[in-house]
Amino acid sequence: MDSPKTPTALGYRMPAEWEPHEATWLSWPKPEGISFPESYDAIPPVLCKMVAALADSERVCINVRDADEEQIVRGHFQKNNAPSAHVTFFHIPTNEPWCRDHGPIFLVRDEAPRKVIVDWGYNAWGWKYPPCDLDDIVPARVGEMLDLPVYHPGMILEGGSIDVNGSGSLITTKSCLLNENRNPSLSQKEIELRMKDFLGVRHILWLGDGIEGDDTDGHVDDLTRFIDQTTVVTVVEEDEKDPNHLPLAENLAKLREMKAENGRRLDVLTLPMPSRIMRQGQRLPASYANFYIGNTVLLLPTFADCNDKWAVAVLEKAFPTRRIVPIDCRELIWGLGAFHCLTQQEPKV
Repeated sequence: MDSPKTPTALGYRMPAEWEPHEATWLSWPKPEGISFPESYDAIPPVLCKMVAALADSERVCINVRDADEEQIVRGHFQKNNAPSAHVTFFHIPTNEPWCRDHGPIFLVRDEAPRKVIVDWGYNAWGWKYPPCDLDDIVPARVGEMLDLPVYHPGMILEGGSIDVNGSGSLITTKSCLLNENRNPSLSQKEIELRMKDFLGVRHILWLGDGIEGDDTDGHVDDLTRFIDQTTVVTVVEEDEKDPNHLPLAENLAKLREMKAENGRRLDVLTLPMPSRIMRQGQRLPASYANFYIGNTVLLLPTFADCNDKWAVAVLEKAFPTRRIVPIDCRELIWGLGAFHCLTQQEPKV
């Protein structure tokens, strides 16, 4: 179902992640996938902990290939003593598990139809990991199954490349969204216009580069996150010899000069970075900013690092009404992502 009118013109907006959820969406990884080479067996227990942590928070919708894979995943829940009564399975095959980037982005408004889906194009972060044809059509498939209108902006955009405050502001990075491997025929102004037309935002904030080891070309969900209308939390690297120090310091300086859509200067909180994690000669993009905000919990990736407790303390203060759930992601980060990369929220209407 498509409409010639843009969602913004029809009164839709993308809610902030801390607004009430109907559900959290996931796409279950495949043993034959490329995300977890030679380490898939270590991943289901981490996902089971994540799904279990959401049991008292919200429904979890999981994309699986078919009924056979559904039974396999149910078996993982049983094996790991993870509750699954709150889980609904959808037989939507995917290539990889990064639902934040290939999944549906939901918009809402106060009149019927109150909820719609935006189906941004998806090319596996600049054609880095073909094939991605199954992932690219996930939003349309979800729209069919939920009987929701689906809008197609005609532009490549991953969910992890943006973060919104729900009231008009969006933050992103030039290193990702302006990369030639995404939308080479569109200018920055044209990209801004598409986001304004299809996400219900009117104020775009641009950061610079991402962290070392991030194969997404600098997704903002590893860097900076809105936690209310005018407050962000951003990661910093104190070690001046670390390659992440300068780009994160430059982003911090930019943030301190930025304003939200209401003209108020942003309040900026800082999170530490974990120590460098290397595997097979590759630095992994471990970041505490890749947390996921549920209705009653916040899922925090941790790395058996001395800064884990510091990150917990910062987020406990930032989210006093939510329970912070630290989960070890040393195996999960081998796939170059963590909890925010794996999830996509469906807002409640």
